[in-house]
Amino acid sequence: MNKPNKEIGQAAQTAGRLPAHEVVYRRLRDLILFGDLAPGQPVTIQGLTERLNTGMTPVREAIRRLTAESALEFQGNRRVCVPLLNADNISELILARQWLDPHLALRATERATLDDLEILTKIDSEHDKAISQGDLQSYLELNYKFHKRFYKIADAPILADLADGLWLRFGPSLRVVCGRMGTQNLPDKHKEVLDAMHARDAEAAARAIREDVIQGMEQVRIALELEAAQR
Repeated sequence: MNKPNKEIGQAAQTAGRLPAHEVVYRRLRDLILFGDLAPGQPVTIQGLTERLNTGMTPVREAIRRLTAESALEFQGNRRVCVPLLNADNISELILARQWLDPHLALRATERATLDDLEILTKIDSEHDKAISQGDLQSYLELNYKFHKRFYKIADAPILADLADGLWLRFGPSLRVVCGRMGTQNLPDKHKEVLDAMHARDAEAAARAIREDVIQGMEQVRIALELEAAQR
């Protein structure tokens, strides 16, 4: 069994404040988001119940919600799996992300306080440490955390929800690609984004995050194409 990641640990800490079904949903969502459930690998509902150490009912509810979000799909015989991406899926994701993330970065630059910039800088420093140490799990979590933070600063909840939902579609494949390449070979434009935000240059921040998004997603596309060619 995989070691629980920090995001899952944080979700578990909310058990006293959230209904059980919401805690289970968040924990299962994190397993998908950070690639702990590999794309295409079927898992049983009973297996998830044991893994999450909870009852069948909250697991079924979490699966129902995540299936509606296209993060899981049923395979029959009480099995579910994370959907496999193909080239067409990646093209759609790139199209969506190269508009959403830059627009949210632009809005965030216009609205960020000094405290916001300090938090983003701290996340980026931890992200750099994960890269240098080859810590894949932390790299994935902190990369997501950086984007998630400026989504929040942008103060555009509908767009932020759309952008966040896309991570469930490509996050599992990103884990596979990053595992093959190693963290030190992965694109990182966060410094350029932060420099632009400190300078209050919203257009530059948007350009930097667009490059960051496209480079990362293109690597996922190339990896999937190579994998398809080898089948």
